[in-house]
Amino acid sequence: MNVNAKVYTPEEAAELLKLSKNTVYDLIGRGEIIAKRIGKVYRIPASSLSFIFTGLDSDLFLAEKEDLASIAKVESEVKKARSRL
Repeated sequence: MNVNAKVYTPEEAAELLKLSKNTVYDLIGRGEIIAKRIGKVYRIPASSLSFIFTGLDSDLFLAEKEDLASIAKVESEVKKARSRL
């Protein structure tokens, strides 16, 4: 965990994205911006905002990349398990 990772408040994210604060809260509610709720406040990791500019959420992109790299092994294990039935 990188404790020095940049995080934003919804208000800061709204200013950065040139959106209203309410729009940012709506995006959080719909899951389009991933935010962590700490007590009564939200904090938005900078990586969560990257999809706004790239079209991808960076966490999901990295997870998909890892999944695709291991899919052949998973398929092989499934095949082995099915052959034992």
